[in-house]
Amino acid sequence: MTKITGSIPALVTPFRDGKVDERALAEFVDWQVSEGSSGLVPCGTTGESATLSIEEHDHVVALTVKAAKGRVPVIAGCGSNDTAVALQHMESAAKAGADVALVVCPYYNRPGQRGLIAHFLHLANKGPLPILLYNVPVRSGIDMTTETMAELALHPNIIGVKESTGDIERVSQIREQCGKDFRIICGNDYMTLGSVAHGAHGAISVTANVAPRLNAEQVAACLRGDFATALALQDQLYPLHSALFSDASPGPTKFALSLLGKVGMETRLPVVAPGEASRAKVAAAMAHAGIAP
Repeated sequence: MTKITGSIPALVTPFRDGKVDERALAEFVDWQVSEGSSGLVPCGTTGESATLSIEEHDHVVALTVKAAKGRVPVIAGCGSNDTAVALQHMESAAKAGADVALVVCPYYNRPGQRGLIAHFLHLANKGPLPILLYNVPVRSGIDMTTETMAELALHPNIIGVKESTGDIERVSQIREQCGKDFRIICGNDYMTLGSVAHGAHGAISVTANVAPRLNAEQVAACLRGDFATALALQDQLYPLHSALFSDASPGPTKFALSLLGKVGMETRLPVVAPGEASRAKVAAAMAHAGIAP
């Protein structure tokens, strides 16, 4: 089984003139791996998956796998509010060589708990990849209960969860109900330290796009129980955690990456470039973290 742990960036998708910037993506993946990221997530929310066509989505996953060259696991965003489309993404990701599928709770149509179970069991039974659940109620509009998660955790192809409720108690609840081998990956950068202290195994991170080495060092410190070092890094990174959500994501993250010369600022509507106040916060946070260009 692929080991999911450490600092894993939820990758932005670079665009140029309305199209995926393939060269920038390949260079960005290589930089992420060289800076110590322990996995890669293409086509998550930060990757603007909602505005990628199905063909673009699958292509970005394939490009990421190719650029990663087997150095770290690729956890492909495969979620959809259409179960059939999610399965299609899983099949394409597996064909491309991805290791795990990250599958969000179906947004907009907001099924109940029985619907969530049916959706994920269908994907686990029919899909070719192990599944990392993604519970993010603020975006999906529905919260998977730990009881539902525990039922899904019985399936051998459902290996863990990206936990993004913002409720620190969930980590202990998931450990209690799903078992200590069920992978718990923090999905809120500001909570990584606390989540790992409570038993999470790592973080899928927005901030890791911009500060991959610092983020990797913090998660590694947490995992080895060096919480003094982890707290110092939390103090160094917290303003950046906050600033990258000071306008619609991933606008501020792409602005920060443009300052570093890594990725252009181009986003897709309805996400627009961050406003001046957000840009000022990002620049100040980068300086505070010691990563200003």
